Amino acid sequence: MTPSSVGRRTLLKGVAAATAALAVPRAFDPAAAAAPASKGIFGYGVASGDPTADSVVIWTRATPPPRPGEPVAAPGSGLGRPIPVRWQVSTTDRFNRVVAHGTVMTSPDSDHTVKVDVTGLDPYTRYFYRFQSLGEFSAVGRTQTAGDIAGETHALRMALVSCSNYTGGFFTAYRAISKRDDLDFVLHVGDYIYEYGNGADRYGPAALVGVRDGQPATETIDLTGYRLRHALHKADPDAQAAHQALPWITIFDDHEVANNSWADGAENHQPGEGDYLARRAQAMQAYLEWMPFRMPDQSVPHQGTRFFKRFTFGDLGDLSILETRQNRSRQVTVPGVPFDGFVPIGVSPAIDGAIASPLRHLPEPEQMTWLKDGVAQQGRKWHLLGNQVMIAPVLYPGAALGDPRYTFVNADQWDGYTADRTSLLAYAAAQPPSAGDVVVLTGDIHASFSSDLPVAAAPGQAAYASAGVEVVCPSVTSDGFFEVLGRTPQLAGQPPEVVVAVTRQAIGAAQQLNPWIKYLDGIGHGFVVIDVTPERVQADYHHTPVPSSAKPDPRVDPAVLPAYTRSVQTLAGTRRLSGAVGPVGARSDEPRTA
Repeated sequence: MTPSSVGRRTLLKGVAAATAALAVPRAFDPAAAAAPASKGIFGYGVASGDPTADSVVIWTRATPPPRPGEPVAAPGSGLGRPIPVRWQVSTTDRFNRVVAHGTVMTSPDSDHTVKVDVTGLDPYTRYFYRFQSLGEFSAVGRTQTAGDIAGETHALRMALVSCSNYTGGFFTAYRAISKRDDLDFVLHVGDYIYEYGNGADRYGPAALVGVRDGQPATETIDLTGYRLRHALHKADPDAQAAHQALPWITIFDDHEVANNSWADGAENHQPGEGDYLARRAQAMQAYLEWMPFRMPDQSVPHQGTRFFKRFTFGDLGDLSILETRQNRSRQVTVPGVPFDGFVPIGVSPAIDGAIASPLRHLPEPEQMTWLKDGVAQQGRKWHLLGNQVMIAPVLYPGAALGDPRYTFVNADQWDGYTADRTSLLAYAAAQPPSAGDVVVLTGDIHASFSSDLPVAAAPGQAAYASAGVEVVCPSVTSDGFFEVLGRTPQLAGQPPEVVVAVTRQAIGAAQQLNPWIKYLDGIGHGFVVIDVTPERVQADYHHTPVPSSAKPDPRVDPAVLPAYTRSVQTLAGTRRLSGAVGPVGARSDEPRTA
């Protein structure tokens, strides 16, 4: 059996030859990743992350000024002398009330990145921070601690993002987020960078060739490459603005290393690219250097290196951050067919049996136990799960994937590990009301989904027990259903209006198969605002405009920002989605300020 399906990687190759002819003049320095290294010590901006009640991580890169005759210490170069970096945290942006300060050394060993875990802070308080070295100051960053105070309930509001492919478009979603003053933090659930190069594997619209190119120009497979790719993202002005404005909570998915990865390999790790585990270790080193990420306590049972962790927000809720790449079983594939995520179900006992096997895992068993313990925690209204790949079952009509003979699932998601999913959802559904409700916050699939979480369901089955709900954000820039379908032979060259109509038809067919999916958009890019109160969790979707003949791809226009389009909510105790009228209003309270 060799069913054909349309995958992201397969479709990319079909347009590779055309991209070179569509190059336009460069908008900035061709060495975009290295350019900020020549613009002062702190050219890569500042960032903060992982806020708790009394601590936050602050970050920068401090590029040492070259001495006469020395080259610039660009990211990944290994060049540059060690230099001291002072840091300050204050309750005012004038820094006349400094509450914490210190000095650290940075060197080529950390790619001259600086990361400080500032402790001893007050809960639910806004702070400002900056760095200084050799007489030069960084930009001033704004951050805040978590509202995790016993006996107090505070507002909780975040931006949910994922899949920020540099060559896929301008990061206007980040710019829109940076302009908001009502968010506590940004939650990025994976694919902060992409590993692809600028050749046949280039990923993104042809109109951006020569405008937003990857650095390095080839696929990232080593420490130098991953450092440069992270530097490219930190060089982006919109990414810098969002990091400067808010703390971030992040977790990696597959593209921080290689597409469709599993415990000891990846679909996009090819012969000749070296040892996969060595590649992953170098990718993780660069990730930890360039992200404001705090390593969790390693004494908690886990396999490999523990990255999963939990944040708490008083009696309102907690946020458990999953990590589902390092120890997962290899994805189920169709023999003889290159894996692009999708496999047919119901036609091969071998495939169906492997998908349902209790011996295959997405998170390792130790992490699953930790996750269930969090779901069962009493005394909090909400258990939020920051999760990379979709938990809700999604059955894809074969006609939408190029082969109407079959129904497909994405085996890279929890759909490919149904024993783990059933175990988690059945456990969550069995918890008493006092344990609160589960809300899963997901990315990866480059489309906007809002879904109930059926413990067991069949195609088209309208009656089911729901264990909670899932909100999936669109991509920041990476190709969605609209772009993928627009490159199929049937739609290539058709006006955007035609592709939009076909995309919506496919979405309608998918929702008939999956009645637990209450909202689905595969056209817009952007972000979701998640607002948490004791009474409900609301998700506000913000999307780029629908493509048209006048503006066929909003991602290539740096002036186009995502705007509010749709809201859904789940009321406490229902464990199901319902409609919401309009975007969220003002917060119930604000973090403390000086």
